[in-house]
Amino acid sequence: MPLSDQTLTRAEELIARYPQPRSALLPILFLLQAEDGYVSPAGVAQVAQLLGLTKAEVGAVATFYTMFRRRPVGKYLVSVCKTLPCQLRGSREISAAMAERLEVPLGGTDESGMVTVEEVECLAACDGAPVVQVNTENYERLSTDEAMELLEALLRDEVPPPTFAADGSVTEPTTAGLHWRLAGLGDPPAGLGAGAADGDGQPAERSVGREPSPPEPTEQREAGEPQPEEGAGAAARDPHPPVDGAPIGRVADGEAEGDRPPTAPSDEGPAPEDKPRPQAGEGR
Repeated sequence: MPLSDQTLTRAEELIARYPQPRSALLPILFLLQAEDGYVSPAGVAQVAQLLGLTKAEVGAVATFYTMFRRRPVGKYLVSVCKTLPCQLRGSREISAAMAERLEVPLGGTDESGMVTVEEVECLAACDGAPVVQVNTENYERLSTDEAMELLEALLRDEVPPPTFAADGSVTEPTTAGLHWRLAGLGDPPAGLGAGAADGDGQPAERSVGREPSPPEPTEQREAGEPQPEEGAGAAARDPHPPVDGAPIGRVADGEAEGDRPPTAPSDEGPAPEDKPRPQAGEGR
């Protein structure tokens, strides 16, 4: 269905931010998706009218970018990475198990409308393979059992904290709220952002996936500070330092011949022997 009057007001706010109305196309599509759950044909027609574009121009953008949907998605969009590092760690088994549990093909939504599961290309966290993303938050290094535990929590309308959850960090509670925020309008209205992890509106206590590793300490030195004598960062020592006043390549006084490091043979071959020059009148 087309945008409501209230959402149209926010759409005009977005359009006013740009010197040309057509520049607001991407945020307006996110706003449309936040309200409808997908980019509907009626929405495409309305966006084209708002921005002075043709429906073909709007539809071309909406079908080019994979973050815009042509059919509704569930409250929780579960994206399983299928790029090689994640495949090698079992991501295909995870996506297949999820689709079987929901009784839908990949890209489908369960009957309750709660979860949509899909496979996507690289989620930019290869060290955390396999990666499962819920409304743009990553859950990394999941076993198939852990991934299914995450799925069951979502079906109960519970959202475990993401892998690298800082204080107050939670997964966006709805795809509608996510798309509203991506439109650039800040916090979504209460109706779009509802759906916290438990009955008190707080995320679950136990996170799913790996915990962040503590950073390793590093040593910083000021400019001009001498290099350390030992350990990492110490300058390599020359086992045969030159003696003061001794020409390079010569054996210094008091140094045994055997103490000098061997020199590499020259590619030019041995030096010719010195011979006296012939005198005038002598045969050559």
